Amino acid sequence: MQPEDSFTVRVGMFFLVVGGGAFLLFVVSDIAEKTDFDYLFTSMIFLGIGWAMWRQKPAPPSAGRFEIIRKWREGRGSKKSEDKQKGNQEKK
Repeated sequence: MQPEDSFTVRVGMFFLVVGGGAFLLFVVSDIAEKTDFDYLFTSMIFLGIGWAMWRQKPAPPSAGRFEIIRKWREGRGSKKSEDKQKGNQEKK
């Protein structure tokens, strides 16, 4: 998580962590054969709220790692389309 994340994103991450903890409590209660479904429903609610708040996080900027390959493919693709257009015009 980056320091410039908004308050909503941070609260969403908190709800995700709390929901994960509640789910672990549900699993432990199931292993102990005293299953408490309140933990499961609580975890589902917290995970849903947390996910809805956390997904508001803006997408990171492009790193540009494959920029050369993308430019090369676009250039190659445009040459092929130009060649096809020239071939179609010559046939007419």
